[in-house]
Amino acid sequence: MHRRKVRVGIDVGGTFTDAALIDNETYEVIEKMKIPTTHHDPDGVAKGIVQILNRILSSKGIDPEDVVFIAHGTTQATNALLEGDVARVGIIGMGSGLDGLSARSESNPGDIELAPGKYLQTYHTYLDSKNLTDDQIEAAIDELIRQGAEVIVASEAYSVDDPANELRVIELAARKGVYATGGHEISQLYGLKTRTRTAVINASLIPKMMETANMTEKSVKDANISSQLMIMRCDGGVMSIDEVRKRPILTMLSGLAAGVAGALMYEKISDGIFFEVGGTSVDISVIKNGKVMIKNAEVGGHRTYLQSLDVRTLGIAGGSMIKVSGGRIADVGPRSAHIAGKEYEAFASADDIVSPGVRFISPRAGDPAEYAVCGCANGKEYAYTLAGAANILGYVPEGDYAKGNKEAALKAWEALAESVGVSVEEAARQAMDIAIDKTMKTVNAMIDDYELDRSFVTLVGGGGSGAVLVPAMAEREGFKCRIANNAPYVSTIGVALAMVKEQLERTVVNPTEEDIKRIRADIVERIVKSGASEETVEVTIEIDSQKNILRAVATGSTELRSKNLAQEAMPVRQMQEIAASSIDRPVEATVLAAQTGRWSLFASESVKKSFFGLMKKKTSGVSVLDREGVVRFKKNNAHYKAVPKSDRGALNDFLDENTVYSDANATIPKVFVFYKEKMLDLTGMQTKEQLLSILDIETEMLLDEDEMLVVAYQ
Repeated sequence: MHRRKVRVGIDVGGTFTDAALIDNETYEVIEKMKIPTTHHDPDGVAKGIVQILNRILSSKGIDPEDVVFIAHGTTQATNALLEGDVARVGIIGMGSGLDGLSARSESNPGDIELAPGKYLQTYHTYLDSKNLTDDQIEAAIDELIRQGAEVIVASEAYSVDDPANELRVIELAARKGVYATGGHEISQLYGLKTRTRTAVINASLIPKMMETANMTEKSVKDANISSQLMIMRCDGGVMSIDEVRKRPILTMLSGLAAGVAGALMYEKISDGIFFEVGGTSVDISVIKNGKVMIKNAEVGGHRTYLQSLDVRTLGIAGGSMIKVSGGRIADVGPRSAHIAGKEYEAFASADDIVSPGVRFISPRAGDPAEYAVCGCANGKEYAYTLAGAANILGYVPEGDYAKGNKEAALKAWEALAESVGVSVEEAARQAMDIAIDKTMKTVNAMIDDYELDRSFVTLVGGGGSGAVLVPAMAEREGFKCRIANNAPYVSTIGVALAMVKEQLERTVVNPTEEDIKRIRADIVERIVKSGASEETVEVTIEIDSQKNILRAVATGSTELRSKNLAQEAMPVRQMQEIAASSIDRPVEATVLAAQTGRWSLFASESVKKSFFGLMKKKTSGVSVLDREGVVRFKKNNAHYKAVPKSDRGALNDFLDENTVYSDANATIPKVFVFYKEKMLDLTGMQTKEQLLSILDIETEMLLDEDEMLVVAYQ
């Protein structure tokens, strides 16, 4: 009998711990469940993970040895930072000579504000790294611990070039039974101040995360699961639990990353904005060319060297309460029914809404008493919520998680509508418009930041309350929209389907082929340590010449084959329509111009007449889709050529034709190359030599006759 192999995703949230069980062959969701998060158990959140793991496996009779992948996402690091529940950190700053003068102050961040009134406490000492002895280091560690430090950070100027002294500190601390970490372990970028700050925040999380990591790992082993436990990272990948023990900061915001990862696996979005809408807040992120957008995270207003999803959070969600001021509906949120400890009017029974009247409360001490609740003659009380408004206005489809009792909501809102002097429909519409206005400020900012084309953007709703906000917003603002498959569990599914990911950044001016080969080898070693199998690893090299950063990003999967969710390719006609829409050209004028591997390149040429029709200008729009119909590249005024790997002459000519020559220099085009399963972004290259040397490294496995699609634009 063929035994079913499964993947397990667990998402530990503030209120609930969710789990999803997924078939490893078909990626079908077999089972999903929620239990309350076990914050107050002696074993902490790990207890809930054990409970839900046992429950979900036994519910489908799955043997532990049939679990081929298990991962969990956690809000623990984020919550610890927001609540100031972190360890005190002792910093040993090091440097010598002239560098020593600045290193003393740059390695001393002082107390770091994590959230209003919550601080991470640090203690600092400085050692001259010239002729440094073990005795000096040990004395420094002892002194910092005497002052109150629980974890040690070693931070030396230029340690990214030679980490020897930082490694000595870590080893000597370990002998004393003290957790320690070095700046070079967190980031390989120059900039002692930001590197130290990032390392300090990381260190402050280690004791707490070690505890949870050890307990969770033990529970997975006790359940006889032999697959290695993976943890979600803030950039949407996963890493092994051993790496979490060293770099817990990477799990910050990981809960947010999981939702987008899940949506991308199922939804096939090219350009979109993803909303994970819960009861209290919405997390908004951007998908462009089928990829999630990433930026440097900030903690307490300070930049760190932590690359995380660009997620923006607003206090607007299904449970957001309605505020009334000056006799009219004035605001929606930020307080929610959950925070006020009230039930939603939309989930009441119509019989319970008996002669309703409006009362006003302040959900938390210091809040204005302007939040409306529906008081009934039978003593029951319900919050007026955005979910109620969406159900009244008919936006929530049948069978949706947020579908409530419309009759109960209408009865409750009659009292509210009367008190502000409008009809029930109008009151619900006013509340919805306020929520949309507040959310659209952020949406518009993100569309501008990432230069998205509004006509091509799809809004995607996820989370339990996706349908409360997203359809109404799309309708009013003229966007396409959809609610994600399995929306309430989209994060958990994202955890179960995630890939292993690693990133390495170095400060290098004009990187040579040697630099590129070295960072490539280092990132492969690092990602294999993090649990990826080497055969599945893909590496992308980026050069940011303005900041002198050489970056390597690697992804891989934990099993021997990385699968494609929908193996069937999309029909060409359907792809043609998507391609035409992405570059805003007529379908008839958009043709399939080239195909290789998983890539289909569509082009649309148009001739513009100008200067009284005497001059003709030919422009061509290019759109490249993968086999599932996701647009991975789109550009008007781009040029393309299909060349076999061996035809270097044709490639050279094509690059030269698209290079712009001026008196001072030659500006090479921005180039993307598509072949087999890979899309290679070479837009950061400054010279043709640099571009060709990276292309050689990346394509060394290709046969001479293998075809590459090269796209160039200025």
